[in-house]
Amino acid sequence: MAEGKKSVDGLELSKEWLEAADGKAEVLRYLKEQVPQIFCLKKESSPQEEEELMQTRLIHPLECFLFGEDPEEGLEKLKHGCSSSQLCGRVFKEGETVYSCRDCAIDPTCVLCMDCFQDSVHKSHRYKMHASSGGGFCDCGDVEAWKIGPCCSKHDPGAPAAMVTDECDLEPELYERAEKLFRILLRYVTDFLVWEESFELSAELQPQRKDNAYYCVLYNDEHHSYDHVIYTLQRSVNCDPAEAQIHTALIDKEGRRAVKRGTLRSCQQARDLIRSNSQHISQQPLRVEILHTTVMAHQTFALRLGSWFQKIISYSAGFRQAFCQVALEPDTDRDHLCLISRLMLHDAVMYKGARKVIHELILCSMLMETDFKRLFAVEFTKHYKQLQKDFINDDHERSISITALSVQIFTVPTLARQLIEECNVIKVIVDTVMDLIGEHLNESNQFFFLGYNTDKFPRIQVIFHDLRYILISKPSIWTDELRRQFLEGLKVFLGFLKCMQGMEEVKRQFGQHIVVEPEWEAGFSLQMQLRHILAMFQDWCSSDDEILLLAFKECHKVLMQCNNQPFHREATDYYMCKHILHVRPYKVSQEPVSIHLPISRLLAGLYVLLCKTGAFEHLDNADSLDYIQLAECPLRSVVLAAQVSAEMWRRNGLSLVSQVYYYQDVKCRDEMYDKDILMLQIAASKMDPNHFLMLILLRFELFDYFNGSCSSTDQDELIQWNRLTEEMLYLLIVITGERYVPGLSQVTREDVTMREVIHLLCIEPMAHSSLVKGLPENESHETGLESVITKVATFKKPGVSGHGLYEVNKECLAEFNPFFYHYSKSQHSKAEESQKKRRTQEGSDKALHPPVPPVFCPAFSRIVNLLYCDITIHVLRFILQGAAEDHASHWTEAMIQRALHLIGQALLEEKTQLEDSTVEEVTFDFSLKARSIGSEHGKSVFLLLSKIKALPSLEAQKDMFKWLLQMFEIVKCLRENSSPTASMSVETTKPEESAQDKEKAERKRKAEAAKLHRQKIMAQMSAMQKNFIESNKMLYDNMPESGTQGEPVTSNDTYTTEQRELCVAIGPHRGSTPAKREVLTCILCQEEQEVLAQAPAMVMTACVQRSTVLTQCRGKLPTNRAPGTGTSYPLFMPPELTVGTHTGSCGHVMHATCWQKYFEAVQNMTRNRLHAELIIDLENGEYLCPLCKSLCNTVVPLIPLEQVTFNYENAEIIGQHLTLPRWIQVLSARIKGLKSVTQDNERGSSGDGDTELCGESQPDFRSILSYGVQEQRKFSDSIMDMLVVCATTVHRVGLQTAPNELCPHVPLMAWNTCAFTIQAIENILQEEDKPLFGSLQNRQLTGLKAIVQFAASQRLKSSHAVIQRHFTDMLGVLLPAMSRKNTPSLLEVDFVHLLVGLVLSIPSLYQEEAVDLQPSAVSSAYNHLHILHLVTMAHVLQVLLSTADFPTVVGGEETEEARAAGELYAAVSQHTGGLIPDVSSSSVAERVKKGIKPFLRCAALFFSCLTGVHPPEELFSTSAASQGQMEALCSYLALPSNVFQLFQEHRDAVTPLLHRWCGSPAITKAQTVRYPRQRNRLIDLPEDYSALLNQASHFQCPKSTDDERKHPTLCLFCGAMLCSQSSCCLSRLDGEDVGACTAHAATCGAGVGMFLRIRECEIVLMASKTRGSTYPAPYLDDYGETDPHLERGNPLHLCPERYRKLNQLWQQHCILEEIARSLEVVNVMFAFEWQMF
Repeated sequence: MAEGKKSVDGLELSKEWLEAADGKAEVLRYLKEQVPQIFCLKKESSPQEEEELMQTRLIHPLECFLFGEDPEEGLEKLKHGCSSSQLCGRVFKEGETVYSCRDCAIDPTCVLCMDCFQDSVHKSHRYKMHASSGGGFCDCGDVEAWKIGPCCSKHDPGAPAAMVTDECDLEPELYERAEKLFRILLRYVTDFLVWEESFELSAELQPQRKDNAYYCVLYNDEHHSYDHVIYTLQRSVNCDPAEAQIHTALIDKEGRRAVKRGTLRSCQQARDLIRSNSQHISQQPLRVEILHTTVMAHQTFALRLGSWFQKIISYSAGFRQAFCQVALEPDTDRDHLCLISRLMLHDAVMYKGARKVIHELILCSMLMETDFKRLFAVEFTKHYKQLQKDFINDDHERSISITALSVQIFTVPTLARQLIEECNVIKVIVDTVMDLIGEHLNESNQFFFLGYNTDKFPRIQVIFHDLRYILISKPSIWTDELRRQFLEGLKVFLGFLKCMQGMEEVKRQFGQHIVVEPEWEAGFSLQMQLRHILAMFQDWCSSDDEILLLAFKECHKVLMQCNNQPFHREATDYYMCKHILHVRPYKVSQEPVSIHLPISRLLAGLYVLLCKTGAFEHLDNADSLDYIQLAECPLRSVVLAAQVSAEMWRRNGLSLVSQVYYYQDVKCRDEMYDKDILMLQIAASKMDPNHFLMLILLRFELFDYFNGSCSSTDQDELIQWNRLTEEMLYLLIVITGERYVPGLSQVTREDVTMREVIHLLCIEPMAHSSLVKGLPENESHETGLESVITKVATFKKPGVSGHGLYEVNKECLAEFNPFFYHYSKSQHSKAEESQKKRRTQEGSDKALHPPVPPVFCPAFSRIVNLLYCDITIHVLRFILQGAAEDHASHWTEAMIQRALHLIGQALLEEKTQLEDSTVEEVTFDFSLKARSIGSEHGKSVFLLLSKIKALPSLEAQKDMFKWLLQMFEIVKCLRENSSPTASMSVETTKPEESAQDKEKAERKRKAEAAKLHRQKIMAQMSAMQKNFIESNKMLYDNMPESGTQGEPVTSNDTYTTEQRELCVAIGPHRGSTPAKREVLTCILCQEEQEVLAQAPAMVMTACVQRSTVLTQCRGKLPTNRAPGTGTSYPLFMPPELTVGTHTGSCGHVMHATCWQKYFEAVQNMTRNRLHAELIIDLENGEYLCPLCKSLCNTVVPLIPLEQVTFNYENAEIIGQHLTLPRWIQVLSARIKGLKSVTQDNERGSSGDGDTELCGESQPDFRSILSYGVQEQRKFSDSIMDMLVVCATTVHRVGLQTAPNELCPHVPLMAWNTCAFTIQAIENILQEEDKPLFGSLQNRQLTGLKAIVQFAASQRLKSSHAVIQRHFTDMLGVLLPAMSRKNTPSLLEVDFVHLLVGLVLSIPSLYQEEAVDLQPSAVSSAYNHLHILHLVTMAHVLQVLLSTADFPTVVGGEETEEARAAGELYAAVSQHTGGLIPDVSSSSVAERVKKGIKPFLRCAALFFSCLTGVHPPEELFSTSAASQGQMEALCSYLALPSNVFQLFQEHRDAVTPLLHRWCGSPAITKAQTVRYPRQRNRLIDLPEDYSALLNQASHFQCPKSTDDERKHPTLCLFCGAMLCSQSSCCLSRLDGEDVGACTAHAATCGAGVGMFLRIRECEIVLMASKTRGSTYPAPYLDDYGETDPHLERGNPLHLCPERYRKLNQLWQQHCILEEIARSLEVVNVMFAFEWQMF
């Protein structure tokens, strides 16, 4: 009824508004009345209540007005008339995963949302994924964004793929109403969102009575921290810390918050206080405004209307078009600005929440309609400069600025071209940059960035992104207007570059080191931003010959206008080798020089493009170009880099070193160093080669040196000349040899990339990511690596750690150039060393000769003339002569190496030309000049080479000399048209060969001598060993013999029956404990000591931790033990193994005293170390193992195995008497007697049950002693002390309680950790399908033995009464007659824990008042046998009672085992009446055998460590799954291979027990544990990582309703998806706030956690509230690398081996150790608050 009334009200109102003369006034009058009644009331209403009121009283009437009928009916009609949109348009939230196709996307900004990507063709392409910064939208359906597959299957209209406006015409009346309503409401929204404090409400909204009620509103900024704001609020508005924290969080999230409501005066006081208090902390006060409650209410509703607009627009394209029409129509009242322009221009003053709403509204309206998108783009460009200025002055991030929308406009190719033609957007963008950084221009009109604003400058640089977006897609068709406007924009851009040309000149410091390092980062960051833009301008120019010519002319014209770096002297003549160069003098080392030459470099790029396209011929003034002038500045930069490398500029500080580094680095070299080399090559191709080389020698300041007109004895000066000569030769190698530039030679971009990759891989094998970093990226962030890598390299897959590596193919090594111009100095030496090493291994010569380069294009063919010109020959002769005369200070090996390389280049060039042409046609005559010039004095290049090749200091270059001389011979023969003579090769190689033979002979002789020496030492050792055995014969004679003591024989023969029987751990036929001396070395003092009971204690490092690795009920912690009863955990471990206590060890041993000293030292040292508490917790006794740095928190004392003498005859006699019934009677009598002695009459049940088990002769209290006792074992005091240390830690950690060595639970926890550790090890072996014995690591085995012996000795340090009490309580499970009220049933205990507890506590029954006694070896053997038999039978019953499904066994005769199983099943069924009927006996037998196997395996491990008896060989070689294992286990444990036989052998004793066991009320309860227990593993993860990202994208935090970015995190133990690092999911744990993952780890992993952060693609390991670390995720890309934070974004796939390793890390309880190690390695400066994770 209420619903109907509401509808009527809305419809009536809408009719009134429609019929009114002034509908706008009526709507506003209604809003004036209603809005203040709903929002910002004195009493804050709940958000739900506010939302309901808004929907019913405001939104519903407006929707009625819009549709002209009930909105639901109108919407239904609309849906029938409209088809779905082809455009997706999903707006991305921050952190949402987006996908880009590397094959099909027009540019990297074209992205798909998760859903569209999954349904698109791009899923099978090369794609990238990354986290969105928010604000963009999905490009699915936009044909301009994709080469193919523009639509996913969901948005594919099935029509021709064209981005058309959705045809969805509204009815004219509906469209008219929509336009009318949108006009009113959008004006209303705009007015209130651009509201300023001083504004007054309009007449239509002015309330009749204005209350004195105001809000003091605090706005967000990025200057003040959280703590600053909290402090200010506490001081200013008297709120408590919690309230201040809430205010601050909401201010940060929404952008503003009303922090006080009151009168105008009180709000003004609050405002003043906030401003003054915040100004004390930061120089800038917080922004505070006072707003009337009515204004605040209208602003709140205006924001809600923004979201409502988005909803309405999504219903129909017609609504969207109506909205765009209204938003973009000029407003006659306000300077003809449209509403959307008003909102854009006020963006920087709007608060965060309002900005987000407006941006999303623009995205889903104007940017979804082609026509309106163009209009909006024009408006955006019109206001571009102002918007950018506002953004620069704002302090908010760009992601929430209107300027971030530029990527949505400028990246659309058609729109970009329209904006160039109509608005000249290139000019607009460049002018904006110039306006913003114009303040940094000096008097020479060059940029000078000293003292620039480090906050604003990075914001200004972001504007270059927009220029890149505009240029990202070059036009295929040029219009005249596009040409005109592009050239206009290029001129403005050149004007900008002109301000950079020659900026920030440096001058070499003499005498004194520079005082203040000059600013250089700003200039280089500009250069990095311009890198792609410069390449794009060149790309655009190359697409049109006319544009290219005009651009070149304009660039040359601007370069000629640059007046920087002028010459200070007139031109003069320089003479060398009969050549004259007329040039102006200039010294880089004395005059100012700049490394910034963007115009020169752009001109070089355009010149090559002109030559490549053939347009150079149409250049008017080609002949008038002054190439010396063009090459001058680039040459200065190259010389500057050379002089810095030669350490001539050391006094100029690190800033210049950094500049030179970036000048040649991969980030900048494309448009800096490479272009300088290119310009020098252009000059070399046009100038006389001798003049060009003279210019180079002049600028290197080596002209006089090579002219012989200067000499010096100053060592520093000589070293300087040598270094400069090396650099100059290197430059010549580069100019003549580096031809891999498209246009310079006939190579493609692919060839260039291939060569880069080969040279990178020649340094060392590299991962894909390292290769990508070493290659330059293009404007689409692509390197072209994938297209070439398979041609040049072989991929080596990674193992379980590390990453995949590429190794260069052998056939590609011929292209290796040791002087590759992109090598840094360190890379050059590494590559050279690596290749020499490789050649040595292959047995080939070590000569790293130059590779054959591609041929220069005709325009550049003259560059090779440099190699044979007179100056080159002169320089080479000068250098070689210095070496020949052996003036050590006049040459270096590096200089000779470069000279030899240059000669090699010349010879290769000559050889190539001679092979391609006739001798007469070839003008290249290097070999002739090298032989003839200077030969009359024996100083020709050829003769000097022959002379210096034998120099000892040039031994490393001998192979290179050999190759060069062979090349001379080959070239000579080519000139003479004959084949190379044998005499030359023999003559040149003979000395080398004889030397090599000598070297080989010497190596062989040394190897033989070493072999003889080793044989002699081995013979001496063997003799010493024999002598020792002879002299210690008695010792060896006393060793136990195999015939009597069961020592295994060493031969490969099969075991005899007798020997096989003696591989028994318990009972009358138990084998012997081997008499083995254990001598260990302390890792601290390195002293050896034998492990003896009476010796000082030796201890083993250990780590005790709670564990849920084996739990069967993950997420549930054990119930607290009932106070006073002692009958729940830890006395009995529940069968679910909810939480166990694991003790692991790294196996390293110390003296107890050494360990105590070490631990004290660690405590003292760690307290003074920064953040050491993150690694080790001192209060909990933690430390790192001194040797392997494993995390430890206790030590386990090493206790030797007790040597026993076993009397088999006596054992047989006792066995005849001490049957199981008799043993039970004797035990019962002893327990009764002990209780009467201790006056303990607590037990409630009578001894009725005992009579059932008693024969005629009742045993007395001490009859147990008659079967054999011996004196209790004695230990030294230090061992006893260490027993206490270890037991106390186990008790404290296991029960999470305060240390208390007197607690009765201490021995229980020692037994429990022993049992649980055995179960954990058995679980690992089973999981890995390894044999039970022989496959454990040494540390695991020694640790396990130590723990078992420690647990066995624990009774010596505890009260006998306590141990006896525990034994009685545990025995009550097996013998119900002795049970208490709270004793659990068979189905409520874990029998491995029970077995360990009973075996280790039974010796306490032998204790007498006056004498410390323990059972003899025979008594113990029978005790162990009967306990094991009883426990095994109880476990068999446990398996039967908990089984719901029996396996089906096919055919075959019924065996004796099956019959016995059937009998037992029938008996149990009779007692319980609840088992499944009609189950075959064979099925029962199979189920029981499978169910008890893990228990038997644990028992075998336990008794092996306890008694030391060697297990049967089958258990060393048989895997867990094989059939033969069961028999071997039963044999070792003295059980019949048919376990059901136990029930028949002990029928008399078991029948009453069976009745009691099955009669327990708990048996009928539903049980969840099935046997064998389920093996826990980490959860299954999808193979493709995008499936996980998809799962995360649909994750919604259960405690939060907002759309803020979350961190979905997956628990790998249980699969729970959690919201980590978020305030919404905080919970209380032990009285403090913790994050969702920390809280989850406390229950799921007992404090230990392993989580996968899905959006970050990394594992987080957690060990406690305060400790954690990251770990690589098990997902690898196709190149075998992990991708933390999805930085590279390549497709990722699960690596099973790595996930298996993670599983092992968990199951082997190594997470704590891994965390400690990673924290030890990583130097933590700022602690991460893991408790908030």
